[in-house]
Amino acid sequence: MKLLHIIATPREQQSNTLRVSRAFLDGMKAKYPEMIVDEITLFNESLPAVAGQNIDTKYALVVGQPIDKNHKESWEQIEALIKHFLAADVYLISAPMWNFGIPYMLKYYIDAVVQPGYLYRYNEFGQPIPLTLGKKMVVITSRGGDYSAQSPLHVYDFQEPYLRSIFGFVGIYDMQFVNAQPMDITRDLREVAVAAAIEQAQGIVANFSWGDAAQAAAASNPAELKPQRK
Repeated sequence: MKLLHIIATPREQQSNTLRVSRAFLDGMKAKYPEMIVDEITLFNESLPAVAGQNIDTKYALVVGQPIDKNHKESWEQIEALIKHFLAADVYLISAPMWNFGIPYMLKYYIDAVVQPGYLYRYNEFGQPIPLTLGKKMVVITSRGGDYSAQSPLHVYDFQEPYLRSIFGFVGIYDMQFVNAQPMDITRDLREVAVAAAIEQAQGIVANFSWGDAAQAAAASNPAELKPQRK
């Protein structure tokens, strides 16, 4: 069983988001001692560019064309990132809200791994078919203000809807969010929000079950990564 922790904050030591994530991970490790935790800290990574030869390859795959042999070496960097992503059974994303959305490095990472033929494909009618099925995801965020459903700021929350949409598009439907908010009003409110978020995260751990996630993940993790055609 493998959990991939995708860290999308540059403030590793001072991060309020990671305070909650660490509590979640501590609980998961205590509940599942055999669990393997892999981490990728996006602001410390040199991610492959979705440009040049790689963007040409992406659009070739969209229409079902083979990868140009001259682009193969460059595209293998994208494939390595996708393979690393698909190797997990469960995902934990730690991402503060930036300008109502997600940090740019998380968007960069998503743009690199969400590729046609690997995480999704189109059928002959042009309908998208998700390929990343049966996996689970927990997203832990922190927000400067209160963007909860009862708040007038809720309409500005483009973070949770986007992440639900993009990962739902590729087949990750079992998603749970822990939103620590508000962080930037007063210190007392921040501590109350962090404590509430940690309690919510611990509740997710208590009710968490691997279920069919590991089996589904194993079925979608071929030894040799190849794009699926239409």
